[in-house]
Amino acid sequence: MKPDPLVLALADAARHDLSCACGPTGRTRGGAGGWIYPASLPDGRTTPIMKVALSTACERNCTYCALRAGRDSRRTSLSPDRLASTFEEIHRAGIAHGLFLTSAIRGGPIATMDRLIATAEILRRRRGFRGYLHLKVMPGCERAQVERAARLATRLSVNLEAPTAEHLAAICPRKGFESEIMTSVRWIKEIMDSGSGSARSQTTQMVVGASTETDRDIVSRAGDLYGTWGMSRVYYSKFQPEPGTPLEGRDPAPFLREHRLYQADFLIRKYGFRAGEIPFDPGGNLSTERDPKEAWADLHPEAFPLEVNRADREALLRVPGIGPDGADRIIARRISRKLRLPADLGMAAHLASRAAPYLLFDGKAAPRQMDLFAGRPDPLRGRRSPLQPVSTACE
Repeated sequence: MKPDPLVLALADAARHDLSCACGPTGRTRGGAGGWIYPASLPDGRTTPIMKVALSTACERNCTYCALRAGRDSRRTSLSPDRLASTFEEIHRAGIAHGLFLTSAIRGGPIATMDRLIATAEILRRRRGFRGYLHLKVMPGCERAQVERAARLATRLSVNLEAPTAEHLAAICPRKGFESEIMTSVRWIKEIMDSGSGSARSQTTQMVVGASTETDRDIVSRAGDLYGTWGMSRVYYSKFQPEPGTPLEGRDPAPFLREHRLYQADFLIRKYGFRAGEIPFDPGGNLSTERDPKEAWADLHPEAFPLEVNRADREALLRVPGIGPDGADRIIARRISRKLRLPADLGMAAHLASRAAPYLLFDGKAAPRQMDLFAGRPDPLRGRRSPLQPVSTACE
């Protein structure tokens, strides 16, 4: 396929939006241009999708955004027909099986949402596309539009950008936190709870470091989104200054900060932690020295050591080094035999070494960590990055 230069530009403009349930790793160039991402489906499978913005001609002035109004940059838009036709070619070629469709706000949120919906309707009804379709909900659109979008999409999302109204006002002065964003979040949940439409999940994204928010602000909001609003995923995008924006001179947010937020997020989503249990330093931020799970364990010596042969799954998930799969494996193994050594856990050596100091093995502490796996090669030794991908759990 010959790349469409407009689609190339619009796909590049969508690259910063992580709320399509795919991280910054694993992307490839598609044969028709743009990036192809492995997106996580609501049922747990993944599928290659193309991310594209219908327009880059934004009329809003978010201080961090490369597409903000007034910035000297090329503006591009596609009609719903042209974008649907282009994606159909990409889909037929087997390059992408799904589509994430977003847009800058042009002509107001209602008109912009109408164009997104029109594109989805062309794909679904005129061209018969039945695959994965993620639609971005424009803050400030109407409920009837969200209902129409939910009948067409597999997943919906509206980006919070910031954890509180105060922080949003600092970076997106023309967006209403409650009136536009949280109202859309509520509508999506109500529509999905009613069982109408095909959308079964919603996601969101927060920008990390563009405002003065603390990690506690972000984690507290994420806990509320998961607990109250049924959010499937919250994504965190570290701030990176863009030339020609009011924040061009600000330092980028550290990768480690984004990484720690993802680890805290996993503790809430997968490990049974409440947002209020995540430990922060006096300034309200996550430790840069220890991951959140280790920091919690350090603050709760009364919970350890834990007898590995009797502990329930919830307690095992509190042990550094033990994730959901590891906990399930331990419970399955101890049915037939006593676990007497860290090597009996059935885990990678580096994880078992982390867990061992917090465990008792049939009433006994583990041998010294340096001797735990003598003679047993660690397949990850020498290859393990000190920082795992941003979507990796904090085990």
